[in-house]
Amino acid sequence: MTRKQRRMTIIGGSLAVLALAAALVLNALRDSIVFFSTPTMVAEKHVAPGKRFRLGGLVQPGSLRRGDNLAVTFEVADGGAKLPVAFKGILPDLFREGQGVVAEGALDADGVFKADTVLAKHDETYMPKDVADALKKQGHWKDDYGAKASDGVKPAATTAQGNPQGAIR
Repeated sequence: MTRKQRRMTIIGGSLAVLALAAALVLNALRDSIVFFSTPTMVAEKHVAPGKRFRLGGLVQPGSLRRGDNLAVTFEVADGGAKLPVAFKGILPDLFREGQGVVAEGALDADGVFKADTVLAKHDETYMPKDVADALKKQGHWKDDYGAKASDGVKPAATTAQGNPQGAIR
């Protein structure tokens, strides 16, 4: 075997080992790659109690209940299914009913999602592509999501020099 053949054999073997390692890692992370699961996805997958995942959807209006010692319960829905969520801690400032939320935690034996982290959507005009696609797929997409930022805002008139009218020069 010549030097070139040996070198090519070593490179080919290294690439095969690297491809096998990448395939094993991706297979192990298959369920974790998704940013969040919706209540419908949780119901379809029959997620086992105790398995950690992220739950995303809209907080159902009228479902928010506050208890003692910062305990909070609410329902997260995606149009197809609802899932009760229990959380103990301080909720984000932007958390409210009817808004998008992503909670991280696990299901308990009673089917209640015990969250240890709750993230609220930060702006009504921003929507991650994953969330927008999920809402479109389920028929809850509103065409005015992108238009809200520009409603009622008109650009200021400018003069020939490029200064806004009425600006002090």
